[in-house]
Amino acid sequence: MFVHHVYFWLDNPDRAEDRAALIAGLRKLSTVGTIRQFHIGVPAATSREVIDNSYSVSWMLVFDTPEDQDSYQTDPIHLKFVKECSFLWNKVVVYDSMGV
Repeated sequence: MFVHHVYFWLDNPDRAEDRAALIAGLRKLSTVGTIRQFHIGVPAATSREVIDNSYSVSWMLVFDTPEDQDSYQTDPIHLKFVKECSFLWNKVVVYDSMGV
C-alpha cells in the first residue's frame, strides 16, 4: 500500500467559493483509475501542541503500489486538475508513506 497525503493552503483561505472550487476539483480528480481510496478533509477542531491545522484542505489517496501513484502523477485527469486549480493555492505539502 502507498499513501499519498497532500495538504493545500488556499491563497484566500476565508473565501468559501475557493474552498468549494478546490474540493470540486478534487472530486473530479478522484476518478483516476489507479486510486483505491481517497479522502477529502478540512482541519478538525482540535488543538494540541503537535497539531498543525493551518492548512485549508487535505487530500489523502491510497494506491496499491508506488507505480500506481507514479501513473497518477502523469494521468491527464491529474494534469488537468493542476492546470485548472493551481491558482487557488499558494502552498502545497505532500507526505508519502509505504505500508509496513
